[in-house]
Amino acid sequence: MRRSLRRRRTVTAFRENGRIVVCLPSRLSKAEERRWVQVMLDRLAAQEKRRRPSDEGLLARAGELSRKYLDGRAMPSSVRWSSTQRARWGSCTPTDGSIRLSSRLQGLPTWVIDYVLVHELAHLLVNDHGPEFWALVGKYPRAERARGFLDGYSHAAGAAPADADEDDSGDADGDDVT
Repeated sequence: MRRSLRRRRTVTAFRENGRIVVCLPSRLSKAEERRWVQVMLDRLAAQEKRRRPSDEGLLARAGELSRKYLDGRAMPSSVRWSSTQRARWGSCTPTDGSIRLSSRLQGLPTWVIDYVLVHELAHLLVNDHGPEFWALVGKYPRAERARGFLDGYSHAAGAAPADADEDDSGDADGDDVT
């Protein structure tokens, strides 16, 4: 917990070096402090849960995104996290309808994860990265912003470029988010 003389009204919480830090105005009483710490811990937990959905949660979210942006035409048979994808954000096998998302996405903003899901859902309808494919992906309103986010994130992490030719998933039919 960090108290600040300069902080007047706002309370924030974040993770730093594996610890949760709650920043509070110094004028708060001990009772207010306890209440705000609990409120912020609850908010942080809810936020982290949204950013790290289960495989079942991913499948449900993919269904919602398909209905909203792809007229419900792309329904995957499964969506799961994959810890083996080091050069790709996601992959799709259209023949069996399975989608895998890199576990590196866990903890990123939900709109970025949603973009990767929409990208892979579009591959259930169109195999290549042609104009028809990009028109489908472009129905997601934050597509360009998410692509920029992922490019910057990859660069900052020193990761392989998004258009890397290698497939770390071990699936020759898989396609990547580029």
